[in-house]
Amino acid sequence: MKKILNIFSVAAILLFAVSCKKTDNSNPLTDINNFGKGAYITLASNINLNLNYAQVATSKVGVKVNQYNNGNDVDKIKVFVVQGSNANPTSWKLVKTVTYAGEGTELSATGAEIATALGVAPAALTPGNFYTFYNQVITKSGETYDISNINSALESGSFYGVCFRWTASVVCPFVAPMAGNYKVIQDDWADWSPGDIVKVTDGPGANQLNLGQVWPNSAYGNVTSTPLVVTVDPATGSCTIPASPAGVFWATGYPGSASTGAGSSGLVFSCTGRISLSIRLLYNGGDQGFNKLILQKQ
Repeated sequence: MKKILNIFSVAAILLFAVSCKKTDNSNPLTDINNFGKGAYITLASNINLNLNYAQVATSKVGVKVNQYNNGNDVDKIKVFVVQGSNANPTSWKLVKTVTYAGEGTELSATGAEIATALGVAPAALTPGNFYTFYNQVITKSGETYDISNINSALESGSFYGVCFRWTASVVCPFVAPMAGNYKVIQDDWADWSPGDIVKVTDGPGANQLNLGQVWPNSAYGNVTSTPLVVTVDPATGSCTIPASPAGVFWATGYPGSASTGAGSSGLVFSCTGRISLSIRLLYNGGDQGFNKLILQKQ
C-alpha cells in the first residue's frame, strides 16, 4: 500500500509540474526579433582617393558602398567633408545627399564640390592637404546613423568593413625634369639658412632627384660617390629615402660622416616646385632624429 501511495505521489508531482510549465515566452531577451535594428554601410571598393592638383576642380575622389543586409533598409546617404579630420558633426560641411541605389552605390566628390562645401576656391585645395569624408546613413524608416551615434567597436572592427568615414588627399603627380635652383625654406641640419639658393639635379634614375649639392653644403663637408638621392612615386609625389647601408655615407669631412636612417620620407610636388622632406640623419653613426629640409623652386 505504501508503495502504491508513493507512485501516486510522484504522479501528482509530475502532473503539477507539467501544469505549471509556461506556454508563452515572456522573456524578451530570448527572442532576437524583440531587439531593434540599426543600419550601416560597408566599403565595397575605393574608386580613387587622390585629388590631382593639376586638374583639382574636376578631379574626383570616391568610394563604392553596400548596405548591411541584416539591418534596416538604407534610403539616403549624406556625405560631409572637413579639411583634416574632426569627429564633431557640427564641424562637418555637407557635400551632397546620395540616394542608395543598391550594391556598389557611389559616394564621390570633385574638387569643385569639396571647395564649394568648404566655402573656398578649388585652388585652396593644395597638395599635401587631406580631407575626411563622413557618411551619414538615413534609413527608409527615418533613423540616422553616423560615427556620433554608433558603437565605436563597430567602426574599429576591420572585419565589419564599416564605411562611415574615408580620407582623400591632394597630390601632385611627379613630372620630370625638376632640376634647377631652389630657395631654402627650412633646413633643420643648418647647412643652409632660409633664403639661400641651392641646386637640385635630376636622376640618377627615373623619378629621382639628386640632393648632393644641397646636403652637404660644400663649405662644411664633402659629397661622396653615393650622394643623397630621393625616389618619387610618379602618381602621388610622395617620396622615399632609403636608409644608408652600413658604412655608406653621402657626406664626409664635416669633420664627421653623414648618412640616412630608416623612416625618412617626404613629398615632391612638381606642379608647385616644392620639395618637403623629413630625413632621419645619422652623424658618425649617432641618431640625430628627423630633420626637415624644405625647398622651393625659383
